[in-house]
Amino acid sequence: MTFSIVARSADGRLHGVAVASKFLAAGALVPAAEAEVGAVATQAHVNLAYRPQGLALLRTGVAAADVVAGLVAADPGRDDRQLGVVGATGDGATWTGPRCHPWAGGQAGDGWAAQGNILAGPHVIDAVRDAWLGGGGLPFPQRLLAALHAGDRAGGDRRGRQSAGLLVVERHGGYAGTGDTLVDLRADDHPDPVTELVRLLDTHTLLFGKPDPATLRDLAGPLADEVAGLLTAVGHPVGPAGLDDALASWAGVENLEERLVPARIDPIVLDHLRRTAPQIPAPRRTR
Repeated sequence: MTFSIVARSADGRLHGVAVASKFLAAGALVPAAEAEVGAVATQAHVNLAYRPQGLALLRTGVAAADVVAGLVAADPGRDDRQLGVVGATGDGATWTGPRCHPWAGGQAGDGWAAQGNILAGPHVIDAVRDAWLGGGGLPFPQRLLAALHAGDRAGGDRRGRQSAGLLVVERHGGYAGTGDTLVDLRADDHPDPVTELVRLLDTHTLLFGKPDPATLRDLAGPLADEVAGLLTAVGHPVGPAGLDDALASWAGVENLEERLVPARIDPIVLDHLRRTAPQIPAPRRTR
């Protein structure tokens, strides 16, 4: 009742799953991933035990194809299951049980596997594959979502749309470096869930994306004066602790703290501050 892709980044640092389905909250059931270990998608008649068991096998260095073989061999319900696995290295692997509702099937290659059931046809998985392989220039979360979006546009789940999810892990890639979950977004019940997931990922990137060092601007001279004035206008005047402290105080309220860099400013933060601050009228000229 679902189509998904499990994949690994080219450098092996990120693993993730993107999934869509005519099923409530598929993102809560289908995906599992562990940083520098691998990712698993369980679907059709979901077997939630596949998630911890698959990751445990990957953690010991078992290849994806052998993980799939081991999981389904031990499962009496395997004929109704669908499974995708990718590990830290090598090809991904996929399984489609013979009793999955048509069209059902999957494909796999180096660092990825795509699978689906109750689809509009095999061209859905072809579209997922082609978008994944052609998306090497995209950031990893956006590449996963582009592949999912391609499958959705190709017809996706033939019953319609309801939910979508995106899970991406990276060692210390989570909030403030305190966890490994880089992205965990879901549209659980939505008329166009994949498009909604694109919007959510854009918002996530705005708030939690790391600034591009090449675009950072020094907080000095006229720019520092402007930022200080804008911060005062939004109720965070510069105090004895200095401009960085006032900027951090405001950014924390606006949920932009992940984009702060001492003594410099991300243009995304600067643009948001300019939009947020009340317009300060220019001083009147006297004759």
